[in-house]
Amino acid sequence: MEEIDRAIVAALTGDGRLSYTDLAEKVGLSVSAVHQRVRRLEQRGVIKGYAARVSFEALDLPLTAFVAIRPFDPSQPDDAPERLAHLPEIDSCYSVAGEDFYLLLVRVAGPADLERVLQEIRTAANVTTRTTVVLSTPYENRPPKVSPEPVNQHRLRGIPAESRGSQAG
Repeated sequence: MEEIDRAIVAALTGDGRLSYTDLAEKVGLSVSAVHQRVRRLEQRGVIKGYAARVSFEALDLPLTAFVAIRPFDPSQPDDAPERLAHLPEIDSCYSVAGEDFYLLLVRVAGPADLERVLQEIRTAANVTTRTTVVLSTPYENRPPKVSPEPVNQHRLRGIPAESRGSQAG
């Protein structure tokens, strides 16, 4: 990926609501060039979508837990994600290396709800569970480090904006 595309991705992961005008200013391109590059990044699957970051406490889901699961019988079909997809309390499902097969991020209102969800997980997927309750979250959903350095504005200054927008990406 080109340096300028990395800068666009870095800016959007910090604030997905940036206007094309603000984004163009941040990365030193014309608005039309930024629009084209963002569209290409979306088409290539680099940018998968845009989402709001929400307060789970405000949504009455203050309890977060990680639930590691492993099948009772490792020879059974590996279909736990499909068996658990109907449970809205499961925020994320990660396939992991090690003793466990999957790690689930679960968000619920309280301990009784967590107990209920754990029972539903065990029953639906025929698995054992190991649960870690989150006490606090110093940070999450941090933007990835996508560029080792900001766009070299000195390199771009001598190039007309129209030409910068036509660089391959």
